[in-house]
Amino acid sequence: MVAHNQVAADNAISTAAESRRRPEPSSSSSPPSPSPSAAPAVPARPRPCPAAPAPGDTHFRTFRSHAEYRRITRASALLDACGFYWGPLSVHGAHERLRAEPVGTFLVRDSRQRNCFFALSVKMASGPTSIRVHFQAGRFHLDGSRESFDCLFELLEHYVAAPRRMLGAPLRQRRVRPLQELCRQRIVATVGRENLARIPLNPVLRDYLSSFPFQI
Repeated sequence: MVAHNQVAADNAISTAAESRRRPEPSSSSSPPSPSPSAAPAVPARPRPCPAAPAPGDTHFRTFRSHAEYRRITRASALLDACGFYWGPLSVHGAHERLRAEPVGTFLVRDSRQRNCFFALSVKMASGPTSIRVHFQAGRFHLDGSRESFDCLFELLEHYVAAPRRMLGAPLRQRRVRPLQELCRQRIVATVGRENLARIPLNPVLRDYLSSFPFQI
């Protein structure tokens, strides 16, 4: 390996010395005239830009107002922070994850039905099932129910606290929750989210409590 490196270094030095001895072309010399028999160069034609692909079909309808858009984006942000949102999980995948869980265990996932953003999968006494979460006129409601809510998480809290207790504990992707999340949940349950602004805390802690003011 050392001998090989020495030979490579000697070759590099010889090449550099030869290039220094080679005379450089004069800047004042005129470029060589083209041969009379040489055909004139044809300029290359610019390649046409490929056509932009047509937007793909989507099963989501367009928003009717900025208020609807803000409500859905807020729901999406809260879902990302809740820990029991499973994204594009299929119906089969959701039911398989819930099959061995206690009755009432639930998760939220993306719906694959037309004009429906989210679905609620829950372990019932008869086995796992999935229910569409509709969003109409700026409010959320479960398929087949007339009760509607401004916020998706208010809907979930309602069915968690209902006398029939349709929903129990959520199935989180992380089984062990951070201590700060548990403390926030306890504070919200104790004082209520409508009173969080009255707690004498610094702005950082107050913002953290307000970022997910629910008891789930």
